[in-house]
Amino acid sequence: MRASIATALIGPFILACCAQSAIADTRAEADQPNIILLMTDDQGYGDLGIHGNPVLQTPHMDRLAQGGAAMTTFFVGPVCAPTRAGLMTGRYHYRTRVVDTFKGRAMMEPDEDTLAELLRHAGYSTGIFGKWHLGDSYPMRPNDQGFDESLVHRGGGLAQPSDPIDNRDRYTNPVLIHNGHEIQTRGYCTDLYFQAADRFITRAVHQNRPFFAYIATNAPHGPFHDVPAELYEKYRAMDLAPVLLGQAESHDQVARIYAMIENIDRNIGRLLATLHELDIERDTLVVMMFDNGPNTRRFVGRMRGMKSELFEGGIRSPFYIRWPARLKPGTHNDRIAGYIDVMPTLLAAAGVQPPDDLDGRSLLPLLEARQPVEWSDRALFLQVHRGNAPIRYHHFAVREQRWKLVRPSGFGRSEPPENVSFQLFDMTHDPFERHDLAATHPDIVQRLKTAYDHWFDDVSATRPDNYAPPRIILGSDHETRTVLTRQDWRVTHEEGWGRFGRWHLEFHGAFDYRIEFAWPEPVAPGTLEFTVGNQTTTVEVKEPTDAVVIERLAIAPGTVELSAILEQPEDTKDPYHVILTRLNRVAAPGIPPEPTASE
Repeated sequence: MRASIATALIGPFILACCAQSAIADTRAEADQPNIILLMTDDQGYGDLGIHGNPVLQTPHMDRLAQGGAAMTTFFVGPVCAPTRAGLMTGRYHYRTRVVDTFKGRAMMEPDEDTLAELLRHAGYSTGIFGKWHLGDSYPMRPNDQGFDESLVHRGGGLAQPSDPIDNRDRYTNPVLIHNGHEIQTRGYCTDLYFQAADRFITRAVHQNRPFFAYIATNAPHGPFHDVPAELYEKYRAMDLAPVLLGQAESHDQVARIYAMIENIDRNIGRLLATLHELDIERDTLVVMMFDNGPNTRRFVGRMRGMKSELFEGGIRSPFYIRWPARLKPGTHNDRIAGYIDVMPTLLAAAGVQPPDDLDGRSLLPLLEARQPVEWSDRALFLQVHRGNAPIRYHHFAVREQRWKLVRPSGFGRSEPPENVSFQLFDMTHDPFERHDLAATHPDIVQRLKTAYDHWFDDVSATRPDNYAPPRIILGSDHETRTVLTRQDWRVTHEEGWGRFGRWHLEFHGAFDYRIEFAWPEPVAPGTLEFTVGNQTTTVEVKEPTDAVVIERLAIAPGTVELSAILEQPEDTKDPYHVILTRLNRVAAPGIPPEPTASE
């Protein structure tokens, strides 16, 4: 947490009551609401019954929407980790070091002030259930960044290389990370998150504490093989042609996605029932939103676009907020808003002083609508693409209330192709982006490009090494077993999850470590070369094995890069995971290693 923010928080508390602590004073506020933030993964704007979907049944989400207020022109990033970084900080994700979704580009700067940290300082019990996607190792884990309770998966989703090896192809009975430790669970992932959130909420109510529950499902993100069977059969038997946009071959996949979404809907129904049973509905603020557009090309109303694209279907999300104590159901506001506005809005609702360097605004004045609100027009900036650092004008959009400038040069490219034009749309008269007006309004194109240039320069200068990854810290008491995965390495060969990667680390103290190199399947014999800083260790792997272990290796404190490669007669293999366990005794640097290979 940045020190200046802590100071900003303490001041108002002291003024309120010098005789009490800041936490006690804030908790005493009579109108401090409980907060639930619901965000699904890869659910598109059209994946709601209330948004006109002719097939999908979402009665509980629809009821939540109808019972609350809404920002009807609300934007998120075209992919997930950038949205999550802005959600947690109220700042554009380029300020937080999060530039992409994997390969060391989705680790959030640990000094950023998070929504959970600020609410916890204000007396809230804080919990996250589901997807974090902003760093898997200390000091970037959710329990390092303000959450008292966390039940999450690693990386960007279950069944990805960041997951425990036994989790591959498994949404049911997954190994999850509970408060920093792997646990075996029983049940379907979405059900598990909501059940854990229910227990957390009930416990907080019994303790008479306000709570912040961030429920961020990894569904309906792929893979799609492991979905609720009953609901899958229901949608597989239905005519999905009205939502497939001519993509008949995606019938089975969309049936699986819709099964995952209706399962989320049922869990939301149970959550709302819990609020009723605990008699906290009136004083609980519930937000529902999505992280980006849909993960297939399917129904998004009349809009264009899907996940990773900058047309409205790829970046529009519902933003429904139900708070019976203060917000009138059915209040809708069409001012443009976005993911960076969530943190200041929730802090305002909780009566917490926000940091003074946020990019977002509190939306409460618009949502309460008790009197005319002065609300100056503004521009929102959206940009993300593959690569270690953003490139000016590559895959970006500028959105004002009326005008939108977009250069859709492709999320999947680390370098933009040549001859991709700027496109300009009048969103007031052409909300579905059918008519490019760039040629007839060059002055507006130039004005928005200039605004973008100022923004790009500003966010890029947030810190001197703004786009370098934050370092994973080893040797502290906060995490004595660190799992390094392909989610957090930097690579020299970009294909897929990359090859020949290096992890950027910082060792605190001089310790001995047990180091395990793991693969999903046995690898052939060869020579394993392991390098940490200037220290290189080799191990001869004499027979097929799925794990090689260095039982004890002394590593001195310092800032280093770590890499490993298994040289085989016919190939080379990177480790799937590298697991470092700090041993009990403090090492003296220079003790020779005792490398052994074991299966």
